[in-house]
Parts: sequence; C-alpha cells; structure tokens
Amino acid sequence: MFNSITDFNFRKIINRVDWKLLLFLMLFLNVKLGVKIPAIILIYLLRFDFKFGFSFKNSRLPLFYLLILIIPFIDLIINRGYSNPDYLIVFFTGIGFWLLCILAIHQVKLAVENNDTEIIHRTILVFFIINAVFSFSNFAAIAWETGAINPYRYQGEHQKYFIGTGDYIKGLTFDTSTTNAALNAFAVIYFLIRKNNLMLFVCMVVLLLTGSNFLNMALIFALALLFIFKSTKAQKSLIVVCLMLLVVFMVKISPQNDRYIDETFKDAIHPPGPLVAKTTTAASFTNIPTLEEVRQKFAKHYLDSIQKLPGKNRAALKPSLAVLPRTGQGRIVVDTVNINLLPYQKSTDTTAEQWKLLKFIDAHKARLPLSAQVYKPGKPGKIVTFFQTLLFLRQHPVKIITGSGPGNFSSKLAFRATSLGFAGGYPAKHTYISNDFLTNHLDVYLYFFSKTAGLRSLTNSPYSVYDQLLAEYGLLGLLIFTIYYAGFFAKHYKTLTYGLPLLLLLMMIFLTDYWFEQLSVIVFFELLLLLNIKETTNNAQLNYGS
Repeated sequence: MFNSITDFNFRKIINRVDWKLLLFLMLFLNVKLGVKIPAIILIYLLRFDFKFGFSFKNSRLPLFYLLILIIPFIDLIINRGYSNPDYLIVFFTGIGFWLLCILAIHQVKLAVENNDTEIIHRTILVFFIINAVFSFSNFAAIAWETGAINPYRYQGEHQKYFIGTGDYIKGLTFDTSTTNAALNAFAVIYFLIRKNNLMLFVCMVVLLLTGSNFLNMALIFALALLFIFKSTKAQKSLIVVCLMLLVVFMVKISPQNDRYIDETFKDAIHPPGPLVAKTTTAASFTNIPTLEEVRQKFAKHYLDSIQKLPGKNRAALKPSLAVLPRTGQGRIVVDTVNINLLPYQKSTDTTAEQWKLLKFIDAHKARLPLSAQVYKPGKPGKIVTFFQTLLFLRQHPVKIITGSGPGNFSSKLAFRATSLGFAGGYPAKHTYISNDFLTNHLDVYLYFFSKTAGLRSLTNSPYSVYDQLLAEYGLLGLLIFTIYYAGFFAKHYKTLTYGLPLLLLLMMIFLTDYWFEQLSVIVFFELLLLLNIKETTNNAQLNYGS
C-alpha cells in the first residue's frame, strides 16, 4: 500500500509539469550554441513532429519565419554573393539561425497544444524558480569573494564589480546579464497578471540585481501603462511596490547607476564637446582638506553627537571610547578605507581583448574613419549606428528593398565572422568581413569597446533587431516582421492579458541586441504569448458557448 501511495504521488508530481519543455528551455536558452543544437535534437527525439502549419490564412506559426528566409536568396543572386566561398559559409550559417528559430517555436507550440494550460504555467513557474536560485547564487558568490554585503558599492579589486556587479548576475542561461534581465522583466508582468505576488517580487529583485538600466526603464514604462489603463487596485499597489524597490536599489544599493543614467541621457540629447585640458595652479588646492583633517572632523562630529545624548546613554558609550583608534598625539580618529589607494581605482592596464581590438584597428586604420581616431565624447554608439544605417541605405538605393544580406552589415553573425571572438568562436581561415560592415557598425564598436570599461556599455553597442532587419533584409524584411510577426500576436489584442504588455516590452527590448540570433529571450516570449492566446481563446469560446 505504501508503494502504491508513493507511486501515485510521484506520478502526480511528474504530471504537474511538462518536463520535456522544462528540459528544453533549460538547455536551449543556454548561451552556448554547442548546447542549443543538442537541445533541439533531443526535444525532437522526445517529441517527433515536423508539421509546422505555415499558411497565409490562420497560420499556426508566425509566417515571418518562412518569408524572411526568401529575402537572403534574392539578395544572394542580386549581389552575386555566391562567388565568395567564405561568404557562402556566413550565408548558410545565417539561414541556419532562422531554421533554429522555426524548430524552437514549433516545439513551444506543440507543448502549448498538447498540455493543459495550468501544466505550462507550472512549468514556467519552476523555470523561474531555478533561474532565481542561479541568480542569487551568482550574487552570493560575489559577496563571498569580495567580503562585501553590498558589492555594488565595493570598489576594491580595481572596481572589478562596483557599478558592473550586475554584469555577473547571469542566471540559468549563463548568457549576458541583459538576457537574464529581459527574462525577468517578462516574468514581472507575467506574475503580476497571474497574481503570484511572491514570484513577482523575486523576479523583480533578480531584475534589479542585473543592474540593467535600460530594462528597468522599459519595464517601468510597461507597468505605468498597465497602471493607467488595465489593472486592479491590488495590481496598482504591487506596481507601486515594484517602483519603490527600483528607487531603493538606485538610491541605496547602487547610487552610481543613477548618475550613469543621468549622464547617458545628457550625452544622447546634448552630446558634449571635446574635452579641453585645463591648467590648475597649486593655489586651487589650498582649500581641499587632507585625509587626516577629514578624520579629525569626522571624529569631532561623532564626539559632539555623543555629548548631546542623555547621561545614561552617554555613560554606556564610555568603554567604547577608550578603545577607539588614536593618532600619535592622542586624538581620536575614525578609521576609514582610503579609496584613493591603487586597489580602489579602475585598472589602466590594457586587457588581452583590448589588445586584440587595438591590433585590428592598427592593421585596418586606413578603412576605419572613426576608431582610428582619438576618442572624443559624443553621441552614444547606438544612436550613431542608427544614423549610419539610414545613410548607408540612402547611398545604396538598390539595397533599400532587400538589404545588404545576412552577415553583411548589422548582425551577431557579422560580428562572429570577424574571428575576433565576438558572440562566439568562428574558424579563422574562413574569416569574412564585408566592407560595409567594417566601415560602419564594426568601426563604431571598435571605437568604444577598445577603450576604457566605462565606454563598453549597452548604449554604445550597435546591436539592435531593428537595425539588423532594416540593414540586412531591407524595408521588405522590416515590413514582413511588422505584419507577420508582431501582427501575428497583436491581432489577439482584444483578449490578451499579460500578452499585450509583453509584446510592448519586447518591442523595446529589440533595441538592445540581435535577439533572433540569440535564441533565448525570443523563445520564452513566444511560449508566453502562445500560452496566453490559447487560454484567452478557450475562455472566449466558453463564454460564447454559455
């Protein structure tokens, strides 16, 4: 009897989660392509099905994925890219990424179709619990290494962590912290609508730990729209709490992020002019107190505050005053860390990655109009590359319709094919760098990312889905995306619950990376949207039938 009860409970637990889907998500969302490909093979062995159901009327999957495959072949013929063997490798690699997108969304769709919606919801819940465990473990490891409860203020080890602590909170996917931030931004909206308050706050905390300023602002914008147009009183309260958590993080935990956002906005709206060196006389420093004077002043304020305490409380502090550190003259001082020492300053050593970029710049400086120059503050790199794309299409009207082809201007594939170590490895003997990519987006990337760590940021990165679609697939690619991808989900706007704000959030996230090639955030977004479409469609049918 005991065995039968145990078997029953075990089967009940197993049946409450789609373990095939969970295993697929845990493996396929991993950053390594060497893990993604075995994951897709494994899920097809477990759930063998190739009936994709593409059609122009009531397509089972977004027709965008099928139509976007046609454009590169048109471009290959027009621009005679088939004559370059190295480009053919890039070309078919790009086609391979789109095929992986199709295979992935098909399996997600199968999981939604073949399971009760509550099973999928529990599977998503388990995924985010595991991801939170990994994320908090990342934070705990940093706190253990630094010995600091708040590593976001820790400036030791040449500011290895400090403002960049969030970059190490990678979560279950081991991908960039931006990926972890995007997934948890989805989760905040998802759990808010699902009324799972505990997971809402867990995912909000994980999002904050990643330190992604852009994702924080994008989420707050989406939550603000929910607050105004579509939320209950309870949800409004939860949104306010999430906003308060963000404020506490920015003010108390990582105040330097607040300054970073302010400076970024100023640079974007009013780019600064070139820095001008100023000569300063010694007299200018006469009013700056020495470290000893600072300590004395601090100690004096401390003692004055003690004297103002009631007699009983002041007497209780007397033993502690006797053991306070003193100078040779007997003055009490409060010992503080001297952040002016070398270990607390940013390292000025050139890293191996920077050396690689600098050598590349030196070898191609005649063709790099920007990165061959000395750095001068100006507009963020993402804005610069956007205007580069518009100027490029204006100068090459023939490429406005179908673009310049995959890997030729703006994509993760274009960066990977340089063999410089961007976005994964690539065989050096088949290195391919188109001139259009070299003199535009690669030039901007080198300009910022070969410099100090402070310039190697999301705002200076050329990565963007919109840039990729417009530059490499032309207006036709952008049109197909709008109608047959965004439109595929948006046509259900009247019934979607968490799906509509997630779609809005995704449109903003598309500004940050080449997400279709990343094969992570997109897959999870599609799972959530397909699930929301199924459950809201079923509810609508039930209401209609009743």
